[in-house]
Amino acid sequence: MDNKKLAIGVFDSGMGGISVLAELIKMMPNEKYIYYGDSKNAPYGVKTPSQVIEFSKNICEFFIDKGVKAIVIACNTATSAAVKQLREIYDIPIIGMEPALKPAVEMNLDGKIVVMATEMTLKEKKFNELMKKYGQKSDIIKLPCPKLVELVESGIVDGVEVEKAVRECFYGIDINEISSIVLGCTHYIYLRESIRNVVGDRVYIIDGNEGTARHLKNILKSKDLLNDEEKREVYFDIYNSKNDRSIIELSKKLLKFSLEKLNYLNIQN
Repeated sequence: MDNKKLAIGVFDSGMGGISVLAELIKMMPNEKYIYYGDSKNAPYGVKTPSQVIEFSKNICEFFIDKGVKAIVIACNTATSAAVKQLREIYDIPIIGMEPALKPAVEMNLDGKIVVMATEMTLKEKKFNELMKKYGQKSDIIKLPCPKLVELVESGIVDGVEVEKAVRECFYGIDINEISSIVLGCTHYIYLRESIRNVVGDRVYIIDGNEGTARHLKNILKSKDLLNDEEKREVYFDIYNSKNDRSIIELSKKLLKFSLEKLNYLNIQN
């Protein structure tokens, strides 16, 4: 089989990575995608690194059995804990994510940068290396927000409950001193509007989805693995460790929501 026509595997600790899948679809609509959400084990942010590595390996084995040409870890936590080990095991491109701290710093704004992420992402070596690199240039606040992941996993992405949870995250932080917020967890991207309601229009909100999609596209192009056969529709399969049909339907709903936000909605599964 032509390797160009193989699918791209995308996984996350749950449904947050659906927002990454949407960005991939927009940038590479000719590709076929397999998405795996590990909602049974979510949230990864409160697990041990060894647990996250094991979860990630199991999902990669699932993808390998399905036949994929690349894997995207659409989860900052899993990237922090497992990307190095996975690249040592599997001989296909494995793309990870990291909080978009570099672009936030390079904006050179007068104010503090808040990085919203899981506790594990903020503790792991990968993020600490980013802090060493950029921490001297900007005042960076690490802000763990585990409750927000649980809300998204329950399908709650707006409303009073979400805004209350976001306000609780920012308790004790002077919002007037913030110049930008980095969404270091893909789940939080669904809550962008609620975060905006809390912090106001003055604060920039940044995520790493587009950069991740562009990075994968460049790698596939360099390896001559981009599917150049134009399609009228995008094909994808969605799986979830909970094996619950309602979770799959919610995942599709979130994908539609994400694609609408990106002004792209030409999909077929």
